Amino acid sequence: MRVFLAGATGVIGVRLLPLLVAGGHVVAGMTRSPQKASQIAAGGGEPIVCDVFDGEALREAVVRFAPEAVVHQLTDLPDALGELQGYAAANDRIRTEGTRNLVAAARAAGANRFLAQSIAWRPARGGEVVEAHEAQVLAIGGVVIRYGQFYGPGTFYEDELPAPPRVSVDEAARATLPLLEAPSGIVTIVDS
Repeated sequence: MRVFLAGATGVIGVRLLPLLVAGGHVVAGMTRSPQKASQIAAGGGEPIVCDVFDGEALREAVVRFAPEAVVHQLTDLPDALGELQGYAAANDRIRTEGTRNLVAAARAAGANRFLAQSIAWRPARGGEVVEAHEAQVLAIGGVVIRYGQFYGPGTFYEDELPAPPRVSVDEAARATLPLLEAPSGIVTIVDS
């Protein structure tokens, strides 16, 4: 399957890209950072440098690749948990405008599968943004993946467990792969 992976250098994307390639998929990995393109190529993907907020360039990139599936793993989060509040508006924009642009690009390309990252809890602030994000995905017959809080290398919780709901970032990536064949709906991926 041809898979367009948006957010290929994020905490899930860096794990999901090699799993997709090992599974025999042809993958375009999108990043907004030209410096990270070589990382995508090293993982076996075709690097696509594009900003999700540039709707026209995004549409052209997705249509050119002609994916059967688009996987939305985009976030805008800091490296340190203590800085999270300062990124709330930027991450909300990814969920609203970014999702809208990616959905439009997937439709223009004729992709018949769309998967999108979400969260398995409702935040104290911004819950309506999460719900609107999920509604956009479900409206096109996509799969919403509600992940627990990630822990493990490269996450906010490298050496400790976050409060539930939570999931190992490596397990989350592995559990995402079979969702390429899942029917439309909401799937929750958390530790049992």
